[in-house]
Amino acid sequence: MLGFLVRAALVAVGLWVATRMVTGISIDDGATLLLAAALLGIVNAFVRPLTLILTLPMTLATLGLFILVINAAMLGLVAAMLHGFRLDGFGAAFWSALIVSLTGWIGSWFIGPRGRIEVIVRKGPPD
Repeated sequence: MLGFLVRAALVAVGLWVATRMVTGISIDDGATLLLAAALLGIVNAFVRPLTLILTLPMTLATLGLFILVINAAMLGLVAAMLHGFRLDGFGAAFWSALIVSLTGWIGSWFIGPRGRIEVIVRKGPPD
């Protein structure tokens, strides 16, 4: 459960950054931001795997770049389900999904599989 909450917080940060950088995405308030992050996590856990399987030929034909379109579609699905979260077209969804993905990817460098923050300590040779 802790891992889901930490990753949802990372997605919330990514959505917040996307609202600042991309024109065409807006989120009304902080509660909507947190709810959108949690809902995006749920959609990515249940709907996205089925979508990836169904679009596997297209994903292979584009060497994996079609996954960016799928990520934008998942973000658009969340925006359609949640009042107070608006996306104005595919371009806004695409660039926002790219920012959310990059934020999550960078954040996952520091978070282990159970949601714990990992600190790597490098010790020098013994004296």
